[in-house]
Amino acid sequence: MYENEIYSGSHTGDHTTGVYQSYQTGSGNGGNMPPEPGKKKHSGGFARKLLLCACLGLCFGLFGGLGFYAVQQVSGMDSDSREIGNVQGNAAIPTASPTSDVKLTTTGDTRVISSDVSDMVEDVMPAMVSIVKDYTETANFWGRIYSEDKQGSGSGIIVAQSDTELVLVTNHHVVDGASKLTVTFINGSTAEAQIKGSDADMDLAVIAIPMDRLDETTRNAIKVARMGDSESLRLGEQVVAIGNALGYGQSVSGGWVSALNRNVTFSDGSTGSFIQTDAAINPGNSGGALVNINGEVVGINSSKIGGELVDGIGFAIPISAARPIIENLMTKETRFKVAEGETGYMGISLQTVTEEFAYLYGVPEGILVTGVEEGSSAEAGGILSGDIITRFEGEKILSYEDLQEVMQYYGPDSKVTVVVKRLLNGSYQDMQLELTLGNRP
Repeated sequence: MYENEIYSGSHTGDHTTGVYQSYQTGSGNGGNMPPEPGKKKHSGGFARKLLLCACLGLCFGLFGGLGFYAVQQVSGMDSDSREIGNVQGNAAIPTASPTSDVKLTTTGDTRVISSDVSDMVEDVMPAMVSIVKDYTETANFWGRIYSEDKQGSGSGIIVAQSDTELVLVTNHHVVDGASKLTVTFINGSTAEAQIKGSDADMDLAVIAIPMDRLDETTRNAIKVARMGDSESLRLGEQVVAIGNALGYGQSVSGGWVSALNRNVTFSDGSTGSFIQTDAAINPGNSGGALVNINGEVVGINSSKIGGELVDGIGFAIPISAARPIIENLMTKETRFKVAEGETGYMGISLQTVTEEFAYLYGVPEGILVTGVEEGSSAEAGGILSGDIITRFEGEKILSYEDLQEVMQYYGPDSKVTVVVKRLLNGSYQDMQLELTLGNRP
């Protein structure tokens, strides 16, 4: 190889003979013509040239070998091992066929993300549930009220279990306005759940199922989810969203943490800080879990945020922010609807303050108290005409229908907390009032 780069000559017949023939003819005798008569051939020329070629080849090989050895010493590599980045020790680079899975490996300081999360999902799935909400949708067309029974789907996470009840967390909007909540567990069994409490601002709700409504098979199949720490999440970390997507049943989607502390403003002007991920979060995923690679819940998914106009952007409520609210809601007494016609009574006349009315007249949204009955529980609790009711037992109240919905769980003699906005010194201020509901006349 190297001789061809130095010498030239004919390549017909024996390669070596052709090369040396070009040297024997010289360059001044017309190429490959025989030597002129009378000129004496120098004996030993062939041998000297052969020796010169051998020496040159030996030197070239020697210096090439020394150079390659120096490169190995500088790079710190040999034929059996390589060092990558700041890994302590030698980490062999794996090879895989195009069809093989990437596996989670840890060598020194090196971390390789696994594409296979099936074992983790199998471990956490017993803590996930599907939720179906029965509700009635009403509409007012030219003074005529129309109603239609509908169903909505959502997801939930089992967060606690006692001797008396199973406690689950979901989104507020999943259970809001429900006439019935049906929970489906991993083994396919179902049970009706009741609301313990909810926080509309954080879009969180806690529901419960009496343990005596679960058979032994279901009790053995389910488990309580492990809570993680959303404060320790990092951009690019792998996460998995689990939920009842589109109401078809539990499904899994994977992605990455796209952004942290993402501030989102809602239509009512309120804001929140969320985890942003590219894991698919669709209607029905609401209330489900966003889990890390260790199977710990780091967020509660909400498809309500962002709507359906975006692709590859999902949001989850950070579990570190949700946890104290969940723990507070868990302490509330589980609410069961009272019999129809036996709900408690406040004794007030009301008018809904719509968004348009609030914008035009500069008043808060809620329910305007237009009158208070003498001797009523509302009067005894301090409600005044002109107050605007905004919350009832922690539930946000924006319309008369909202108040009717929440009062289905409270009968006479129930002690409730009502928040009103009252006009004082030219501005509306929040006031928290305690009432004991009376009997409906």
